[in-house]
Amino acid sequence: MRAAAIFGLGSSPRDLKPFQDGSSVSWQIGLPASPEETDAIVLFGGDGTLHRHLPQLVRLRLPVMIVPRGSGNDFARALGIKSFRHALSAWQAFCAAGNNSRDVDLGLIKQLATEVVGPGSVRLETPNFSYWVPNKSYYFACIGSVGLDAEIARRANELPRWVRSHGGYVLALPGTLARYKPRQMTITVAINGESSTFASHSSQPTFLAAFANTPVYGGGMRIAPQAQMDDGHLDVCVVKRLKKLKLLSLFPTVYFGRHLQIPEVDYFRAARVQVETESGANVFADGEYVCRTPIEIGVAPKALKVIVGVRR
Repeated sequence: MRAAAIFGLGSSPRDLKPFQDGSSVSWQIGLPASPEETDAIVLFGGDGTLHRHLPQLVRLRLPVMIVPRGSGNDFARALGIKSFRHALSAWQAFCAAGNNSRDVDLGLIKQLATEVVGPGSVRLETPNFSYWVPNKSYYFACIGSVGLDAEIARRANELPRWVRSHGGYVLALPGTLARYKPRQMTITVAINGESSTFASHSSQPTFLAAFANTPVYGGGMRIAPQAQMDDGHLDVCVVKRLKKLKLLSLFPTVYFGRHLQIPEVDYFRAARVQVETESGANVFADGEYVCRTPIEIGVAPKALKVIVGVRR
């Protein structure tokens, strides 16, 4: 077997050694130019490292092994890989039998512009929006978001890496919440090929909207506890305006998925949505900055082949 290794921040070729011991795998460092050059890819890093390589990984269509070595490892966790030891067991099982791989969906974000943005743009007409769409899309593996938690992610990314990996999201929350004001947000949901406005969000300010391919983000927060990576849909969680003290008390419940019981939280599934805010807002995905609103978010079905954890 031939395998390629990718190293993100905080990892190094030393992490590869346990994967090499006792195996006959031929290794190369870095992504191959074509799928004919290798049989699998092992990525040492977190959600951010995976996010940055998604376009190439989608193009190669090779099985990808995620070894959780980043400050955020929610995608690996969703695949049943919670530690370096779990990753090594999964890799050994793959090398032995090759039957612990599966195809999963990815999220897909397109930035919508209100003016012509250059050659190759496409005019998009809906009952609520009329935009020129740039020829640029952004894949994401876990969750895309607009609003408060995008701002929390931005501030958390400014913290030292060790702090980020030990509760950086939670540490960035109080200061961000104290300064943040909810934005007027309109979410248009495509149902059976037709667009219709989700009215409750077009008429009032919204704290955040999260569009989930996996159940968890932010180091284990179950923002979308019902999300599945192979159903062709995104789970959408919208937190409407509420008192900041109540919102702060809401966050611990997210680790258990109990926030869905609160009246100010709406939760639904959609294959495609559009998001517009009263002024341009940052869009984050997998903890990384992507673009600014307005955006369209959809699904790339079965776009990534992954190696999953095995039961011990």
